[in-house]
Amino acid sequence: MPLKASVFIATSLDGFIAREDGGLDWLMGATESADDHGYAGFMAGVDTLVMGRGTFDKVMTFGQWPYPDTRVVVVSNSLQQLPASAPEHVELHPGPIPELLEHLQATGAKSLYLDGGKLIQGFLREGRVNELTITRIPVLLGQGIPLFGELAKDVLLQHMKTTSYESGFVQSTYRVVR
Repeated sequence: MPLKASVFIATSLDGFIAREDGGLDWLMGATESADDHGYAGFMAGVDTLVMGRGTFDKVMTFGQWPYPDTRVVVVSNSLQQLPASAPEHVELHPGPIPELLEHLQATGAKSLYLDGGKLIQGFLREGRVNELTITRIPVLLGQGIPLFGELAKDVLLQHMKTTSYESGFVQSTYRVVR
């Protein structure tokens, strides 16, 4: 059975996932809501979180590790080993994506949560994303790290649903059309 790879991510209204320096202050202030905007339900459906090096470095600054019960694989071709402060269940893989997917499938993964701009862009270029859930936060940053990058060809999407929250967040889910 092929792996399912899903994206669940927030962007500014103008499409950025972080400031140019990786800052998430705009997002942290906006998410002070009792509503998790579907995150817990999404996480219940994945068994492995695959994140890029930049995302891992950012998450390590949070203090408390936010994924205590989830297998996490950090993809980096420059990091030789994880820092000693990394949780025990975090793994490192050098990529590339086809070899990573082969490893994940061989080690029991079935449903992936992809996190990190470059990683998501790479999976899209490889045609390996099945579903995208994008939550648009009502703020314009003007510049930053974009969610999407260059693609060799169009990626056709089928709209599945859109939910509007009292917080002003608008969340849309798309299936990638093969």
